[in-house]
Amino acid sequence: MQTAAPVRRKVSRPRADALRNRERIVTAAREMFVEHGPEVPLDEIARRAGVGNATLYRNFPDRDALVREVVCSVLDRTAGAAERALADTGDAFAALERFVHTTADERIGALCPMVSSTFDQRHPDLEAARERVEQLVEEVMDRARAAGQLRPHVEVSDLLIIVAQVSRPPAGTDCLRGDRFVHRHLQLFLDGLRAPARSVLPGAAVAVKELRRP
Repeated sequence: MQTAAPVRRKVSRPRADALRNRERIVTAAREMFVEHGPEVPLDEIARRAGVGNATLYRNFPDRDALVREVVCSVLDRTAGAAERALADTGDAFAALERFVHTTADERIGALCPMVSSTFDQRHPDLEAARERVEQLVEEVMDRARAAGQLRPHVEVSDLLIIVAQVSRPPAGTDCLRGDRFVHRHLQLFLDGLRAPARSVLPGAAVAVKELRRP
């Protein structure tokens, strides 16, 4: 008896224009969260993205879903910058420097209020993106440390805290206007990471997990 050929199921994939719309929404949301905070009206985000409100809500049913996607997208780009630093076969500390400056351009500090919002901190997408970044940053630092260029006792948490703090505008100042100082202050910090160290670091570094909300 002849066996019937298996039925192939058609896999539905998002259309290219739908993917572009989603990307525009996430980009507009990131810009407006940085400029105005996480409570910016979603209608305004849709307007900047050049899409209708229905398109925004079709992609992101509520604010938490959009905030989470923005945070994950920033973490993904940060991971990409770390991967490029690891692929750089030149000076290990110079690669670390480029990674730090690129990460600051994501304005992670300005996005910190979103990470402290009410959305699910244990969402699998967020945890996976965060763990990937932490692992890659550790590899970038280990490479500079193995080359004898990174001072001892500096941990991933030290780097992440400084980048977040320096890229956050001082209280009472305009976020975008403060951008011109970020790379100057980061370079001062990076110079302090170079080995040989000229001082002993007081205290101990915190574990990265301690930086997360319980």
